[in-house]
Amino acid sequence: MTVPESDVLAARYGRTRANRTRDRVLLIAGAAFAAIVLVAWVVWAGLDGQKPQVEVTDTGHRLINDERAVEVSWNLSVPPGNDTACIVQALNEDFTVVGWKVIDVPASTQHIRSLTETVRVAQEANTGLIYRCWLT
Repeated sequence: MTVPESDVLAARYGRTRANRTRDRVLLIAGAAFAAIVLVAWVVWAGLDGQKPQVEVTDTGHRLINDERAVEVSWNLSVPPGNDTACIVQALNEDFTVVGWKVIDVPASTQHIRSLTETVRVAQEANTGLIYRCWLT
């Protein structure tokens, strides 16, 4: 029995019926996996829930060289009723931290508050800023 020439060519170049079936199964399995990952991510992100957002904006600083301190002002935006903590830093001209302080901000009924804090420095500073704030 002779094999038709088209079947010989299909086998030579990997186009047999078994290869087509395998490729189709792999494509369907890959698409199903991608769909499962996408659905899992959407469910995870949707059920994560909204956590209160803390936003902080530097509004200015004042150098108090005779007291070796920097006065830093900032606006804190946090949902009412949440205690917060912030790190205030003083930097020198090389952007090295020369003073820092952790500030505990008690809960308030206001959403946005303006705060000012003085930070003592080990060396002469040329700026002061808020490094980070978080809920406590």
